[in-house]
Formats: sequence, C-alpha cells, structure tokens
Amino acid sequence: EEIRRTAPVIAALREAGLRSPVSIDTRKAAVAEAALAAGADIVNDVSAMGFDPAMAAAVARSGAPVCLMHARGTPETMAGETGYADVLLDVYDYLNERIEAAVAAGIARERIIVDPGIGFAKTAEQNLALIRRLSLFHALGCPVLLGASRKRFIGALGGAEQADRRMPGSVAVALAGAAQGAQILRVHDVAETRQALRLWQAMNGDPAEDAGQRRQG
Repeated sequence: EEIRRTAPVIAALREAGLRSPVSIDTRKAAVAEAALAAGADIVNDVSAMGFDPAMAAAVARSGAPVCLMHARGTPETMAGETGYADVLLDVYDYLNERIEAAVAAGIARERIIVDPGIGFAKTAEQNLALIRRLSLFHALGCPVLLGASRKRFIGALGGAEQADRRMPGSVAVALAGAAQGAQILRVHDVAETRQALRLWQAMNGDPAEDAGQRRQG
C-alpha cells in the first residue's frame, strides 16, 4: 500500500521535470527501495533504521543519503516515553550509536544526516533544550537537520492551538536552529522561512565586510 501511494507520485514528479531533491519518509526497506527506483534521492527513517532489519543494507546498496532521527515508542505511546537522564546526552548517544551501526552496514558517514527528533517523545522543555544546544550534535560529524515546523510545543508556547496558525513561531525556531548551525531545516512555510533567513543572514554578516562597505560609502 505504501509503495502504491508513493512510488508512482515520485516517478510522475520526475517525468514532469522536477529537479529538486525528493525524500521518502519510511521505516520500511521495500518502500525505500521502490521510492529510490522511482527517482527519490534521500531516505528519511524516523526509527534511525531500527525498525526494519533490511533497511541499512538497502540504503547501503543504493548509495543514497539517509536521515537518522531520534524517537522512542510509537505515535500512540511516545507521549509517555519522555524520561531521560539528560535529554541532550541521551539523544546524542543514541544518534552516535545509530551512525556507527549505519557505517558498519556500509553506509558512508558523509551520506548520513542526523535529526534530534523534535516533538518525538519529548516534552516542550526538552524540545527547547535540544534546540538551544543543537550545536552539540555537530560533534557527530554529520549534517544536522532540524524539523520543528508547526510542532505542538510551538502552539503551546505561542498560544496557537491550530497547526496552521504556528507559522510565526515556526520561523522563530528555524532562525534559532540556523543560529546553532543547522544545515537543513524542514519547514512547511518555505517562502516565509527563506525570507526570514535571508534577513537574518544579512543582519549577522561579516563585521569586517560591513565596516569596509561603510568606509566605501
């Protein structure tokens, strides 16, 4: 069923001339293989390749990049899986272990992306702690992805119960992630986030370059 609903859509996008990278979000090796054969570029596995024993070998054979995310439990049980000794170190250690397992399976480290799993088995305060210290995860040696857009904690903190009213808060979190060096931001509101990032980058430009421009002016 998952293959039937995803692979033809990916193939149609490619046939229509789409050149942007396409990611398949799945925990199942068969779905990932079908999507990659149809033209997908990246595998995003919320179980960090822990759900399907065949996933690591499938990704290794394909040579595609893979995103490993931290999560606990299932969508039904994760709200009760928020007990951590130290959320930063526990998530870091988990991702480090999954990276090593991926490398041992033949996946090149440079093809691995890590995602701390904002909103997956974390309280609002734990989500904030991870975002505030997101730069810690650069020590893993892989690009860091932040996917916090429209998450429930943004609504709780920003007073926006409906997900489609959380754009301002989502942009704020994206900028916080950029400040921590996140290389990839997964967002719903692309144009708004892109504009905010451009302005943020302009305002946080090279001070020496700014001084030179002022002297020339």
